[in-house]
Amino acid sequence: MRVVGPHIHCATRRRSRLDLDLTVARYGIFGLVSVLLMLHPRFRPRGLTCRRWLTGLSLGGAGYVGYFVAAAYAVRLAGAAIPPLVIGTMPVLLALIANWRDRSAPWGALAAPLALIAAGVAIVNISVIEAAGPEGRKAVLLGVLAASAALAIWIAYGLVNAAVMRAADAPDGLHWTGVQGIGAAIGSMALLPLTSFSTQPLVGPDMLNFLGWAAVMGIAGSWIATFCWGIASARLPLALAAQLIVAETVFGLVYGFVYEARWPQTAEWIGATLQLIGVAMAVALFSRPGLSARRAGKAEV
Repeated sequence: MRVVGPHIHCATRRRSRLDLDLTVARYGIFGLVSVLLMLHPRFRPRGLTCRRWLTGLSLGGAGYVGYFVAAAYAVRLAGAAIPPLVIGTMPVLLALIANWRDRSAPWGALAAPLALIAAGVAIVNISVIEAAGPEGRKAVLLGVLAASAALAIWIAYGLVNAAVMRAADAPDGLHWTGVQGIGAAIGSMALLPLTSFSTQPLVGPDMLNFLGWAAVMGIAGSWIATFCWGIASARLPLALAAQLIVAETVFGLVYGFVYEARWPQTAEWIGATLQLIGVAMAVALFSRPGLSARRAGKAEV
């Protein structure tokens, strides 16, 4: 039986504030880098309509800050295994939506890889919920709910971003990344009252360690990742690009298990393996010469 005392609640609140601190610092750096790069004409957005600016700022604010907060609370409540694999259903859902819209691949050929990915997610979720016991299921279910919110945010982000980058008047990838970075910074400012910056300022080595990780996440995990995802959205069918996001699931699982200092359980091994096999099958499907020629013919039309 798990006993929860006041010190546990305080520790949980501190960890939650640290998540918010990191969110604000990460996306603040993302926005700062975007603004500094815009001092050079190559990175300066020009010719974007007001509607495009609003879309880019919204994608940065909701798509990054909203997603990160939801995912962080999902891990806090449900542990390391469930959130990455709930969010890992994104390749399935985005591929279904994209293929329904674009008909990038035959449904019959796409069924097997999508079924493997979905089965992998289901196996892990069921095993973790059963292992939690009655006293832990409420927290796990709340974590699943938070992960589902993160999933919904990312699906909306993927669809809107792909629509913008595949439009006839698509913005330059560098410019679009900068606009989203500014949006992420603005969105993160709404979380400032919930952080511990004003009450528990970090000093010394702790501050350097915190800023170092925030810089890595803000530059590599946000600016560079956004630019690369923009290129993928413009050049790949969304039904394929969506399935490449399974890499985030794998890295999330690996980081979670390292953080918890344990090896994956049997169900977690099986679930992750099924997801990887499913994605590999999908990549092979979209790489077939006949399907590539079919997509090229549609692009010419």
